Amino acid sequence: MTTLSYIELETRSDPDSAVIWLHGLGASGHDFEPVVPELRLPKDAGVRFIFPHAPTLPVTINGGMHMPAWYDIKAMDIDRTVDEEQLLKSAEAIGELIEQEIERGIDSKRIIVAGFSQGGAVAYQVGLAYPKPLAGILGLSTYFATFKSIKPSDANREIPIRIYHGTHDPMVPESLGRQSYLNLEEMGYNVRYGTYPMDHSVCLEEILDIGKFITEHLKLA
Repeated sequence: MTTLSYIELETRSDPDSAVIWLHGLGASGHDFEPVVPELRLPKDAGVRFIFPHAPTLPVTINGGMHMPAWYDIKAMDIDRTVDEEQLLKSAEAIGELIEQEIERGIDSKRIIVAGFSQGGAVAYQVGLAYPKPLAGILGLSTYFATFKSIKPSDANREIPIRIYHGTHDPMVPESLGRQSYLNLEEMGYNVRYGTYPMDHSVCLEEILDIGKFITEHLKLA
């Protein structure tokens, strides 16, 4: 049983694949719910979208204010000083959601993990360390917070990874997205990197690219 509450949206009544999509700091599972129709997935695609809500935590960089957060950010230095224990706990909770989808009849090879900003850092951790093969990882305007400590799973050594970032991002500088790409490439992963002229957000061109990635790697077309 998962410890997280979430929003569930199905493109068909009998989905055969799933996308677990994590929001950023201070947001909620509702954040990316409106994006689904804009992905332009094939009409007969059967995808279950899971949009989990992060727990409420005090966030140091925001004066200790309580807000939805996958983990605490203690300092906004270039490498981000984060509470790694909380990040790993969130990754474990997302792992429970993956297991739940498998128990509901979805093959692990038909599950994509996506995350924006903080959510992307968790997506990297859970996707690369998960003990069963997954369909892909989407890192959106994010950074690889656990690249020095992660223990990758052999099951996902070939997992396709796409990183998308805004060139004008004031919250998570594009250099962090590019560094994530270089770290993953150095680790031998199948990773591609793309940028868009936007800030810390998403744009239509990116949404369409996300839709193409989902269609390709869930074999919807």
